[in-house]
Amino acid sequence: MTSGRCQIREATDQDLDVLVGLLSLLFSPEADFDSDPVKQAAGLRLLMGEPRRGSVLVTEDDGEVVGMCSVQTTLSTVEGAEAALVEDVAVRPEHRGHGLGRSLVAGTEDWCLSRGIRRMQLLMDRDNGPAAFYRHLGWAETRLVACRKRLPSES
Repeated sequence: MTSGRCQIREATDQDLDVLVGLLSLLFSPEADFDSDPVKQAAGLRLLMGEPRRGSVLVTEDDGEVVGMCSVQTTLSTVEGAEAALVEDVAVRPEHRGHGLGRSLVAGTEDWCLSRGIRRMQLLMDRDNGPAAFYRHLGWAETRLVACRKRLPSES
């Protein structure tokens, strides 16, 4: 349970193990993604190592990281400017329902606004009941469908 002494801040390298654990929780019900701690740690390091590219925000409860939200910048030809992709929003189950996710998303919005970004987007799993959370925060579904193609990795 949250104690009311929560704060949001940018993640640091010292948070990496906790962030990888949060991603594992996030990916566990996903049909499209597999949890791979080595890959997730590498991706987080890339994102945290290039602040212009994006950010990882965390929320703490009494000094313990209990939630995260990652955001990445992309260029939008529609906007003629940068847009943002919110990729990972995760809060430990025992800390859900106390506004931490809402605060993380609001912190991400502030991060975007401070950089002149005026459009955010995300992907959510249609089968993930908690994903309705985004609709409550004013996010609207589009008629676009996400597609992906995996390319061979170098050996």
